[in-house]
Amino acid sequence: MSIYFDNAATSWPKPVSVIEAMNRFNLDIGSNPGRSGHHLSVESGRLLYNTREILAELFGVSDPLRIAFTSNITHSLNIIIMGMLKPGDHVITTSIEHNSVMRPLRELESRGLELTVIPCSSAGLFDPDNIHKYIKSNTKLIITTHSSNVTGTILPVTEIGKIASQYGIPYCVDSAQSAGVLDIDVVKSHIDILCFTGHKGLFGPMGTGGLYIKKDLEKAIAPLMYGGTGSRSELEIQPDFMPDKYESGTLNTIGIAGLYAGVKFITDTGLSAIHAKENSLLKRFITGVSGFKKTILYGAENPDDRTAVSAFNIEGLTPSDVSYYLDEQYGILTRPGLHCAPSAHKTIGTFPSGTNRISFGYFNTPDEVDTAIRAIHELTKQ
Repeated sequence: MSIYFDNAATSWPKPVSVIEAMNRFNLDIGSNPGRSGHHLSVESGRLLYNTREILAELFGVSDPLRIAFTSNITHSLNIIIMGMLKPGDHVITTSIEHNSVMRPLRELESRGLELTVIPCSSAGLFDPDNIHKYIKSNTKLIITTHSSNVTGTILPVTEIGKIASQYGIPYCVDSAQSAGVLDIDVVKSHIDILCFTGHKGLFGPMGTGGLYIKKDLEKAIAPLMYGGTGSRSELEIQPDFMPDKYESGTLNTIGIAGLYAGVKFITDTGLSAIHAKENSLLKRFITGVSGFKKTILYGAENPDDRTAVSAFNIEGLTPSDVSYYLDEQYGILTRPGLHCAPSAHKTIGTFPSGTNRISFGYFNTPDEVDTAIRAIHELTKQ
């Protein structure tokens, strides 16, 4: 029996209701939304709206039609970065970003974009007041993660959002590790653009994601793809309104059915209850391994300043060695390496070998954590 500690990559297992919702869609609906007048198409369209609505409630969005669906958060981030920025523009980000942010930014930098990467501490933190000194007349976007996928360190997005708002600069948040785990209110936190994935904290299936764009800001963001939307079909130009502007082609409606069920599970269970359980598992793990010889832990010292992610190394062993041992000997599934975030690993001093990452989910148990602690203790004695 495996112990799954790779929830920062994708949450597993999913709630049973997610699987049931996808099966139900496949068996009972199965129709393309918005492209036909028959009742199954209408039912499919209703599912899309209901999912926008429940996501809007979760993120503090007043208009559900400000939510557009994508295939994943990488897709969402590329829509924003590639569609909003041009040579000569200036962007501010941080040194703990995932490659889903860094790679498109670096690509645009090679074409003439001006990029400022704010250095974070070895814990993955920085003082948001430092942003003031980096802002320029041509700064067009501030983009940061909400929570590091390497260390779990939570950034002060509300403080960052307030600063961006003072200067009238759009603020985009990558919520890959926080959506469904941390409270997100786009209004209170001055978040102009929120990119999210469906298959992690929101408990949806792979192939689901989306973005929120503040009213009228879509005018400054070109779509990544053009094509059929099921709306304004008399025109051969792309619709310029949300969400259709960013939803060309047939959506992953069966996946969105699962996403709706995943978010419903969160609202029924309670966001605070989910975070509290995951945080308790993180604290149990850190307390259990922090005294072991040769064990190095990374990230914010206070577990309350992190999502349920712990990066660690054991002196004398590579991250891959540790991950292989945990899997082979104990059935414990972790993630070694650079986690698609080389800049973050340079920041915490673990580049190029990386770390071993344990990431807890709502369905993990204290007994599973204790098994991991015992296994790591055995490793440190070798």
